[in-house]
Amino acid sequence: MPPRTPAVFDRLDLLEWQLCQRFTSLCRHRPWFTTLRLASKLGDWPAWVVLIIAQPRLHGREGMSYLLQYSATALVAVLLYRLIKTRLCRERPFITFGIRCGEPARDRYSFPSGHTMHAVMFCVLTAAHAPWLLPLLMPLTLLIALSRVGLGLHYISDVVAGALIGTAFAISHLRLFG
Repeated sequence: MPPRTPAVFDRLDLLEWQLCQRFTSLCRHRPWFTTLRLASKLGDWPAWVVLIIAQPRLHGREGMSYLLQYSATALVAVLLYRLIKTRLCRERPFITFGIRCGEPARDRYSFPSGHTMHAVMFCVLTAAHAPWLLPLLMPLTLLIALSRVGLGLHYISDVVAGALIGTAFAISHLRLFG
């Protein structure tokens, strides 16, 4: 028997599903659909691995320290994210409401959005350490967040929660490591 979803998600699902359905309908436009799929794939891991690996090149002597700090922060974020996701068990919109799904899901649960969590976390860290990269990273972060709803994988509240968790991790990182 699968774990029971908290009642708050049942109410949120009913409030959000029509908006999610409208948003996914925009994916009928091929260029938009292709853009969202690309953003989603970059947000899987490639963008963040490249950003982490680039730290020594971006920051010289401090770069190796940033590489280790970013890696540790990302690892802790993934562990907490997995813990939350497997305890709250909110099913994805394409499962609950049959909303068209434009990308295969890794699992059946949607809350919170890990893609958005990482995108926002690394965007905030980049703002603190390499703000000149923000014109590149901010649009990517926004597209990753939009892709999660647009591809039918998340509700809007999943994305908002992922963004808040990512912000909290980045702020904690900055307070801990400076």
